[in-house]
Amino acid sequence: MREAGALPDPVPEAPVMFGVRMPPGELLPWTWAAERLAAARTYWIATTRPEGRPHTRPVWGVWLADGFWFSTGSLARQNLPRNPEISVHLDDGVRPVIVEGMAEAVAGERRLRRFVAAYNAKYDWDVVAADEGVADGSGAAGPAFLVRPRVVLGWDSDMRAPTRWRFPGSGAPGREATA
Repeated sequence: MREAGALPDPVPEAPVMFGVRMPPGELLPWTWAAERLAAARTYWIATTRPEGRPHTRPVWGVWLADGFWFSTGSLARQNLPRNPEISVHLDDGVRPVIVEGMAEAVAGERRLRRFVAAYNAKYDWDVVAADEGVADGSGAAGPAFLVRPRVVLGWDSDMRAPTRWRFPGSGAPGREATA
């Protein structure tokens, strides 16, 4: 049974790479990407500043049934309310997984309960839900974000089996993610 709010099953397809749709071939199963997203320790996020310049930073986060959860004190906390488009990728250029989607700020103890529990267990940390997001024992506080993917891209070593997973109902038609 699917958890309430869980992502729909993604549709796998050959991605556009180097400006050309890859020919049909071996595709990776979604479990390959989901397991790598859940197991990663460090993720890189890319947001856009108001004047259009990119902003990238490493963050800690957790992959749950409804998407990628993280918190940050970086400029991303100001960029995302203006433009919620975000890219998240693993710290691995050999077997990459790249998430493209929308980030939503999340607050409130009830909504943050699963994120806080998973984050604290993963990083042996002391994050608690706060009025505006999360805070830790050192007093550091910041917004929490949930990224619901529109598409996820990934390939195995030596660019074997490049796959694009599209999430139904999660984005505007005609927006093509490319590698």
